[in-house]
Amino acid sequence: MDYLRCPIPWCGEFVLDRRNYSLLGEEGRKAVEKGLAAADWYHTKVSRNEMKELMGRTDRYALRDTAIWIAALLLSAGAGIYLWPSWFSVPFWLAYGVLYGSSSDSRWHECGHGTAFKTPWMNDVVHQIACFMIMRNPTVWRWSHSRHHTDTIIVGRDPEIAVMRPPDAARILLNLFGIMDAIEAFRRMFIHVTGRLHPEEETYVPASEHHKVVFTARIWFAIYAATVATAVWMGSILPLMVIGLPRFYGAWHHIMTGVLQHAALADDVIDHRLNSRTFHLNPISRFIYWNMNYHVEHHMFPMVPYHALPRLHELIKHDLPSADGSVWSAYRTVLPVLLRQLRGDNVFLVRKLPDTARPYRAELHDAVGA
Repeated sequence: MDYLRCPIPWCGEFVLDRRNYSLLGEEGRKAVEKGLAAADWYHTKVSRNEMKELMGRTDRYALRDTAIWIAALLLSAGAGIYLWPSWFSVPFWLAYGVLYGSSSDSRWHECGHGTAFKTPWMNDVVHQIACFMIMRNPTVWRWSHSRHHTDTIIVGRDPEIAVMRPPDAARILLNLFGIMDAIEAFRRMFIHVTGRLHPEEETYVPASEHHKVVFTARIWFAIYAATVATAVWMGSILPLMVIGLPRFYGAWHHIMTGVLQHAALADDVIDHRLNSRTFHLNPISRFIYWNMNYHVEHHMFPMVPYHALPRLHELIKHDLPSADGSVWSAYRTVLPVLLRQLRGDNVFLVRKLPDTARPYRAELHDAVGA
């Protein structure tokens, strides 16, 4: 059975002080001083030959899945446009929205790692397209995600902590419709268009890459401006239903699954079994999510391609907390903890390990709450 833990010896409850999650604050400096930055993370033992096989590159699976994805995008958008503005178009727009506003989240991620395809330019092309859909500057997010893997859920170091303590419930709920993320994405794009980066971005994006950020933002700005101008000229929101609005009305799936990656688990630890979650999904959701539900496995071994993660899971599950059986069973565990955190209780969830696992090492998580 999983259990709650308070990060203080007597495990009492008290008002939870808000930590400063900014990359520019004191928390980042403290993380470096504690040795939590770029630390030596725990890894389950996997033989060299097994890992070499799992990390093998191929274009086959990603070509198949990308062809299905693009065909589904074209068919759903085409049907939506053909049936516009009747109510019969709604199911097709809903499908298109998820394919645009949620599937793109896993595509930019996997292709950003360079593992989806064996052929580099294929990764680059899908990465660029998916980043535009999800409104994440490809250069910024490539470096952001590199930091996320180096310092996973280390406060003051990780720029991708989605659920903080205490959680911002309003932000999470609004993001089911892409509202807060898209607003921030537009704000960052306007900053980039002017030739600047956000101060936090400057902490992890090398200066030599800044011109790429600006160039991409200016292209995106031109595309959005042209789409809005076309909508005004037509006197219809139809162009925006194809470009832009799906980032809002199709975001719910990637938020539903993405929140579960790390929510209600420990921060400032260097064992992915303590701060990441694996859960099972139905085949459709796994296609949308490209197997990122195997999240402990992905963080331990980020160079294993998405299509090999189920095999990796079977290989190392003896050393991991048991995977939640579904999204809903995961939320039944997560939501009570988040509600307690909202009330000010400084608690988090520690997943029970099977008897076959190596135990959590105390030195890997004693820093929590220190």
